[in-house]
Amino acid sequence: MPNYTTDLSFNFNNPTKIVFGIGAINDIGPEVDGLNKKRAVIITDEGLAATGIIDRIKELLGKRCVGIFSEVKPDTGVYIIDRGVKYAKGLDADILISVGGGSSIDTAKAMAILLTEGGRLEDYQGWQILKRPLIPHIAVPTTAGTGSEVTYVAVVKEHDRGIKLVFGDNHLIPNTAILDPELTINLPPDITASTGMDALSHAIESMHSLQRQPMTDGLALQAIRMIFNYLSVCVENGKDIAARGQMQIAATMAGIAFSNAQLGIVHAMAHAVGARFGVPHGVANAILLPYGMEYNMDICGDEYAMIAEAAGIDIHKKTKREAAEMAVFAVKRLTEEIGLPTRLRDVNVTKDGFAACAENAMADPSIVYNPRTPSGTEDILKLLEKAW
Repeated sequence: MPNYTTDLSFNFNNPTKIVFGIGAINDIGPEVDGLNKKRAVIITDEGLAATGIIDRIKELLGKRCVGIFSEVKPDTGVYIIDRGVKYAKGLDADILISVGGGSSIDTAKAMAILLTEGGRLEDYQGWQILKRPLIPHIAVPTTAGTGSEVTYVAVVKEHDRGIKLVFGDNHLIPNTAILDPELTINLPPDITASTGMDALSHAIESMHSLQRQPMTDGLALQAIRMIFNYLSVCVENGKDIAARGQMQIAATMAGIAFSNAQLGIVHAMAHAVGARFGVPHGVANAILLPYGMEYNMDICGDEYAMIAEAAGIDIHKKTKREAAEMAVFAVKRLTEEIGLPTRLRDVNVTKDGFAACAENAMADPSIVYNPRTPSGTEDILKLLEKAW
């Protein structure tokens, strides 16, 4: 059983309305109406804008849609946010609808800050700085991984400095998340794999975070079960709409879990490596997750044994340590099974950037919640070396 402290107390927050089901996107017009808004701007990327998904959403919105901002890029940047804000202001938008992966959703979150508060985005970096509700935001994820549709976090890259800015505030949580498995069936296998491992990292780090609690454990463990059952299926057959739906739910559950429990050393390193070397976030998490688990294993044996069981491993007659090691092995095996790289050297990460990555990881907010406090950058460097 998990080792909760005897003086356990916690807050649990999930204000997002979740609309799930095949064809759930058909409810988007009524959801806008339910928020009493009339002038929606869709936030998406160039690739999605060229597909039928955006045309369909625009048609469903009818006169409610006043524009489409389609300049989102992977690892969305401050300059993209500024362009989006200018565009939405020019159309007098009163609600944002993000369609896409985490970059589109995070772009809309960051745009909401400036559309409501003005100023420079960098001024709002940090935790719980915002003082009032933002312009409403409906998130329509087309991947199953980031959980950004239900989280209080947005990550934006400052490309000039090669760092990622992290914003954490309850006012950033989208009002509504529409989860429609049909919107994910054309997601390529590699993106399906990497976003799925992002979700698994959220769930596992929720389980070892210092701020974990029974409610987040329940969500995280169920997400882990679902990911181990369905991620490989989605990678092998993207048209399996039932499996796609299960992965969407799992990613959202993991998002709710980590939004309340927080993360840890894996995400701190992944943010740093991703910012410096352009490694996709899910891929960075997939590579680094086993090493972060090994780093925390002496403290998190109970939790990792539960993770092993959720991953479908028979831990009967196994010691706590053996079960925890089996959980780490299961993560490595799943990463290989879905065809993702398992070493930093395989994604063009070079050792000459390790020192800067270690420093940035130590400064990352996620590191605060890791159950084992690094003694300094030396600990991070050792983990990067192992992952290389």
